[in-house]
Amino acid sequence: MQPDLGVTLCGIPLQNPVLAASGTFAYGVEFERQLDLNALGGFVVKGLSRDPIEGNPAPRVIETQAGMINSIGLQNIGVRAFVKDKLPALAKLKTAVFANVFGYCGEDYLEVVRVLNDHEGLAGYELNVSCPNTTHGGIFFSSDPALLGKLVAAVKKLSRRPVIVKLSPNVAAIEPLARAAEENGADAISLVNTFISLAIDARTRTPRIGAGFGGLSGPAIKPIALRMVYQAARAVKIPVIGLGGIATGEDAAEFLIAGATAVEVGTASFWDPRSPLRIAGELSNFLRQEKIATARSLTGTLQFPAL
Repeated sequence: MQPDLGVTLCGIPLQNPVLAASGTFAYGVEFERQLDLNALGGFVVKGLSRDPIEGNPAPRVIETQAGMINSIGLQNIGVRAFVKDKLPALAKLKTAVFANVFGYCGEDYLEVVRVLNDHEGLAGYELNVSCPNTTHGGIFFSSDPALLGKLVAAVKKLSRRPVIVKLSPNVAAIEPLARAAEENGADAISLVNTFISLAIDARTRTPRIGAGFGGLSGPAIKPIALRMVYQAARAVKIPVIGLGGIATGEDAAEFLIAGATAVEVGTASFWDPRSPLRIAGELSNFLRQEKIATARSLTGTLQFPAL
């Protein structure tokens, strides 16, 4: 008997809990020749800003021993070009499509959401809060619970769709940020984003990434991501989406056990664009082998041994 992979996220039914993560799946339509987009649990388009952004100087991506470092610089076509050139095709899909939204002040986020609100084809918004707030001296939304809460409340007041808040791991403790998002109306949280990192060319004594610092992702960060997902899930009652180094179905199962309702696959899509589908299939095989009837029954089942 085939396990039931279906889950519900923010009131949205997903046929499986594996989504393609923002920043690794372009705008989705670029992958339609590589896989059946409607077979995905869902996907998140790359980050959208109110105006187009060209991004950072090359090189933007380098491979590491257990993952990759990127510094794309949030390059994107801007929200108005997105709704004109990309969204009409996405609106024809059956799978859930989420728009990743970012900005450098609260009004940036609100303007992107205003534009998206007026168009069909999206299931919800994922706020990338790992940006410095230029109107508050460069304080990162993701590191200040008060600033984060104010942003989430403003977006929720305006939004016509569920709002997911994507949290950064570059903080001392994740729980206050998770609670700030929940208390100000977030429908779910997703974590983790990338870890700030530095790779050096010892011969030239220069950074290997054009912008200097970059974001580390891939299998190297999975144990830390699992720990933070577990901590966040225990701190809030809203759904948690886990990501960080997921490359196999068993990886996905681990995040569900840690407390996630769904997962996002990012870096793995760079070497295999079909990774989200493959991982969903492997998760199904894992459930069948373990005689587990539903994917949702795994969520939050981690047990620590008694001391």
